[in-house]
Amino acid sequence: MDIPPLLLQALGSLVAILALVAFARAMRLGGKPPLDDEDAVREAAAEVEDGFKATRISIARGGSAALAQDGTGRIMLIKRHGNRFAGRVLTSAARVREEVDALVVDCGDKRFGPQRLSLDDPAYWADAINRL
Repeated sequence: MDIPPLLLQALGSLVAILALVAFARAMRLGGKPPLDDEDAVREAAAEVEDGFKATRISIARGGSAALAQDGTGRIMLIKRHGNRFAGRVLTSAARVREEVDALVVDCGDKRFGPQRLSLDDPAYWADAINRL
């Protein structure tokens, strides 16, 4: 049986691609970790700013973003950025807008952009952000 070289090359490439996928999974690369509980939000907040200890947390439906407040009243907006999380401590430059089913928070940093969060308690967070 004579196998054409092009078929052999295609099969070799397929095997190499599957090996790379297996290697990436074994290394836990990629994926989109959700903010599915308060411990995950606390961990993400501590990664963004060392020493930030969240005392009140609201996680957006779907786990793509969250708001966290520490004991001193500082509020951090956390959102997914690739397969990691990015966050900003909100300042008086932050703006918030309530929509029918969500809260839109703009931290004032153009590179971070506004974030739309579907929360269970949007009124509390809107008031807290407006008081900054």
